[in-house]
Amino acid sequence: MHPAFDVAAGTTATPITFVSKSSLSSAMDVLGSSSRQFAEAAGFKARPGQCLLLPSAKGGLENVLFGVEDESARWRDPFRPGQLPGLLPPGTYRFANAPHDARLATLAFALGSYRFSRYRKAEPLDVKLLLANELDAEDLSRMAEAASLARDLINVPANDMGPEQLADAARALADRFGAKFSCIVGEELLAKNFPLIHAVGKASSRAPRLIDFTWGEASHPKVTLVGKGVCFDTGGVDLKPASGMLIMKKDMGGAANVLALAQMIMDAKLKVRLRVLIPAVENAVAGNAFRPLDIYPSRKGPTVEIGNTDAEGRLVLADALALADEEKPDLLIDLGTLTGAARVALGPELPPFYTRDEALADDVARHARAEHDPLWRLPLWPPYDSWLDSKTADINNAPSGGFAGSITCALFLGRFVEPATRWLHVDIYGWTPSSKPARPEGGECQAARAIYKLVAERYG
Repeated sequence: MHPAFDVAAGTTATPITFVSKSSLSSAMDVLGSSSRQFAEAAGFKARPGQCLLLPSAKGGLENVLFGVEDESARWRDPFRPGQLPGLLPPGTYRFANAPHDARLATLAFALGSYRFSRYRKAEPLDVKLLLANELDAEDLSRMAEAASLARDLINVPANDMGPEQLADAARALADRFGAKFSCIVGEELLAKNFPLIHAVGKASSRAPRLIDFTWGEASHPKVTLVGKGVCFDTGGVDLKPASGMLIMKKDMGGAANVLALAQMIMDAKLKVRLRVLIPAVENAVAGNAFRPLDIYPSRKGPTVEIGNTDAEGRLVLADALALADEEKPDLLIDLGTLTGAARVALGPELPPFYTRDEALADDVARHARAEHDPLWRLPLWPPYDSWLDSKTADINNAPSGGFAGSITCALFLGRFVEPATRWLHVDIYGWTPSSKPARPEGGECQAARAIYKLVAERYG
């Protein structure tokens, strides 16, 4: 059970009353005269996110008023209650009335209780929510704990989260659920035909590797997850400016979210044969670093000309996707923090996704809405495919021109996945730039909850 939750029968819990501007008058009528006078004197207007602690006659805490958006509002944030753990004193609480979405509000409460305290002591939030009986406590805990895993992995700085440490985290997860784990390291990548992963990671003193684990019955449908694990991205020889490197510890966010997704799938015991592949590298600068206009073979066969060394994520994913595709999975999913173009187009909160499968696209969009895990479909636009052409190799990893960068990245990856494969690609950001309800600043779990629900629906 997630530490923010309490399910014990008979637990005394302070009520939290959700109030909007339109319901403020009726809410005040329900309060006792002293509480009503206190709320009026405190200037409580039910602004979204406004919180008021109402004292009892004996000096304790009698009630909590919390402002939410009106039902008629253009936008109602179902994660608004995620602010509460940071506003409430220690104790156990319960929802006295229904928020906009009780399940998402409860999840938001747990997500909002997250604190990253590895390097600086943080006072624990001794705030718990008594869960309503009709809610699935196990599933809510499963999703909240997975989000914490993704956030923790991303928030650890690169000096403590290199390819080896990322592999250790994956191994620990595999061991926890009895999965079969293996890892191909350093020069062995060349011997086993992963030239692009090796090329990107060879300049670092920390050897590149391909993390691989499998779980579940072999007879079950194959679901394969591939996560970009670039533990730090300098940009390589095409060096990023200092401002562009500030949060590049998050460039393994695809791997972190794939591990979070895998944890949910395994914990829920979904009837799949799960495989997780993570190419883990550091894109460093050294005398042996790969260079612009170098040409490398790929695992699948096509030769790749390097148009930009800062487009390294698609290179490591290409070899991993080719391996995944060789066993013809029922569903192949990759997540990666890949392009600034996706952020320019859709911002940090709305990752684009790509697929050739219309039914899969509809399901992804539906679950993204239901889980408040936003995703937006962009097209694998065929006319742009020719932009990847190279005069000296089969394909260029970063065409010049600067247009449609997220789309051309997806098209590049699509060259390494057979057209018949049911494939989903998500270009995540993996980071919350400034704190929002249930989403503290820092590493973020994106797309994993929506995809978990999709997989559960299909294979549960």
